[in-house]
Amino acid sequence: MLLSAIFNQEQLATVNIYPENALILAPLSGYTDIPYRRSANRHGCLYAFTEMIDAGSLVFGNRKTLRFLERSPDEKWLGAQIVGSDTETLSKSAKIISQYDFNILDFNLGCPAPKVQRKGEGAALAKEQEKALRAFSAIRQNYSGNVSAKIRLLDENDPSPTIKLIKDLRDAGASVITVHGRVAKQFYSGPVHYQTMKAVKESVGIQIVANGGINSFLKYTEVLSLVGNGAVMFATGAMGNPWIFEEILNGDSWIPPTPEDISNEIKEHIYETCKYYGNEIGLRISRKFIFDYLKGRGYSSALKNSVVKVSNFSDFEKFLCEIRKGPSEGYFKWLEKNPNAPRRIRLS
Repeated sequence: MLLSAIFNQEQLATVNIYPENALILAPLSGYTDIPYRRSANRHGCLYAFTEMIDAGSLVFGNRKTLRFLERSPDEKWLGAQIVGSDTETLSKSAKIISQYDFNILDFNLGCPAPKVQRKGEGAALAKEQEKALRAFSAIRQNYSGNVSAKIRLLDENDPSPTIKLIKDLRDAGASVITVHGRVAKQFYSGPVHYQTMKAVKESVGIQIVANGGINSFLKYTEVLSLVGNGAVMFATGAMGNPWIFEEILNGDSWIPPTPEDISNEIKEHIYETCKYYGNEIGLRISRKFIFDYLKGRGYSSALKNSVVKVSNFSDFEKFLCEIRKGPSEGYFKWLEKNPNAPRRIRLS
């Protein structure tokens, strides 16, 4: 590691960037645009990130990528995240992002997507630690605010490689590190290695945000008991489920949404998306959002799959009518046996 990239201990942040109980919406490619973040904000999310921004596309002025930098006036806290590996490109992208109003800039060292890893970025870059640190330092030296990193465990059982990476990132000027508790080969499924995360968290001397597998209040409390109290980040657990923020904020007193509530939130979210992108593009990209809202809530596969046929507002309103009818009767019988299931619905 280059000595010039190392920050003196006096320069390191001495206070946590996030409150200990912060609930954070992760940067999600193809998802966390302004309408998506507003949906989460309506249900108690105070901390959110842009979509993952490709550093090269940003430097070359890609119009779609530049739009990722937009921030709604009502967003009180917003972070940006970039991915890349070339130090010159990352330096330029950090300077560009410095011109915008963000609370923090995050460097992605955890994305497991093959198209990202094939370029030596994301989780693949984290495995080449010296190169990863040079890349991070290029960002830190060219961004005017706080800089963080999002990583995955490098080994599911041995915390030492992850601890080394985090300590080096800390010494290079990272203010906080988010750790996804799976290794890259697991992608987004399978067991989350909370005991390894705990060993990491207790050994690094920097604020750690826990990420991975948190999809309900019950799971949230379990993670805190296993990893330790602190901020947490939601990714797939918040997809189609902005209510997860309310659920955790209210705990056992939380009241799940009704089919009417779900229909109303989908309608507001999708109409805002269409206003933001235009009707044709908005409806097309909203199909995946609608599918996520229905997933795990007892709606039939036929209804969920029919979302691909929604191509105009007439179709959309008809689809909302079907949602308001609610899930199958069998779902509520199943729910009686599984009262702590994530993504719950109540009839009224």
